[in-house]
This record gives sequence, structure tokens and C-alpha cells, in this order.
Amino acid sequence: MKNITDFEDLLKEKYGEKGSPKRDRFDADSLAFRIGVMLKEARKEANITQEQLAEKTGTKKSYISRIEKGQSDIQISTYYKLIELGLGKHLNISIG
Repeated sequence: MKNITDFEDLLKEKYGEKGSPKRDRFDADSLAFRIGVMLKEARKEANITQEQLAEKTGTKKSYISRIEKGQSDIQISTYYKLIELGLGKHLNISIG
């Protein structure tokens, strides 16, 4: 950890360069976790339970739980349904 100057350097040292299998797995897991946290925060803000969200969107409570824990790979169409239909919020996606 001698030449670590920022978070990207730390990621490179621990998981390798972007595009390497180990780094790709980390990036995917990290994204799943962040999406889960955003869903959980939005659901709590809407003051509904996982079960209520599941009922509104035709999914299962266990699936909502897995998403919120970052343990499920979720399609954008499903996330859209959860956010827009289930929570009544607007989903914005950007590429930066």
C-alpha cells in the first residue's frame, strides 16, 4: 500500500485493472449493493414494507430482500417497475 494515492489505486491493487475478471466481479457486486441501498432508502421514504412493494409489483418479498442486500442481479426493466410502479417515483439513469 506504499503507492496508494486514491481509491482507484486501492481498487487496482486489491482487485486488478478494470477489465480483469476479479475487478469485473467486484464492480458488478458493488453496483448490485448500491442499487439495493437506493431501493431500500426509496422504499423506506415511501413508508412501505418489502411485502407491500412486492405485492404492488407482482414480485416476492424474498426477491425484494435479496435486491436490497445486493444479492441479486437485477434487470433495468425490473428496477424500473419497482421504482416507478411500486414506489411512484421517477427512475433516472445516466452514463458519465
